[in-house]
Formats: sequence, C-alpha cells, structure tokens
Amino acid sequence: QVQLVESGGGLVQAGGSLRLSCQASGRTLGRYIMAWFRQAPGKEREFLAGIAWGTGRTDYAESVKGRFTIARDNTKTTVYLQMNSLEPEDTAVYYCAEDIDPGYFVSRNGSAYEYWGQGTQVTVSS
Repeated sequence: QVQLVESGGGLVQAGGSLRLSCQASGRTLGRYIMAWFRQAPGKEREFLAGIAWGTGRTDYAESVKGRFTIARDNTKTTVYLQMNSLEPEDTAVYYCAEDIDPGYFVSRNGSAYEYWGQGTQVTVSS
C-alpha cells in the first residue's frame, strides 16, 4: 500500500515562491508516474505537472509552465514541486498522486492515479 504525504504549503505573498514535497512509502518496484494536482474552492481538480520516475520525463500544464518545476529525489523517494512567481490565482489545496500502472505518457487525468496524498494548502496573498 503506497502512502503519500505532502508538506511545504503555507501563506506567501504574490511573486513569492514555495517548494512542496511529497514523501512516498510502501512502494513496490516498477514503473510509476508521480504528479501534482490542485483544487481551488468551487473549481475542478487541475493537473499541474507529472514526472516518470524511471526516465525523468516530465509534463506540465500550460498554466504553470515556466513557473513551476517538478523534480524527484530517488534516494529519498520524494517528489518536489518548486513554485515561483506565485499569483493569488494559485491559491488551492495541492495534492500529489501516483500512477502505478502508467502508459508511456504522463496522464493529466486524475482518474489514472491510484494513490493520493492528503493535500497541503497554498495561499497566495495579493
């Protein structure tokens, strides 16, 4: 049973930066993809970025490309989301997720991911 625990959320002013972490445990060997999503109040869950653990291949949503960077630390089984130039519109609960049976491409559909963290709140003040 895979467990994902996010951390690093908080309150930041517009233009600031935050780095989110997602620690994975209970993982078995194999191919998998890790991704970050977010959900703001009254809005649909939104894909942000994903990374294939073995190859390091990444994919980003257009809304965050150039501002957010996803990375992995193989030793610590941790995936990160570096968020720069934050805007009030980035305020949301941020979730990491794991797809343990992926295809070649990073899926942007949340239903493809079998495991989810509990979420961490990010609030950007104007």
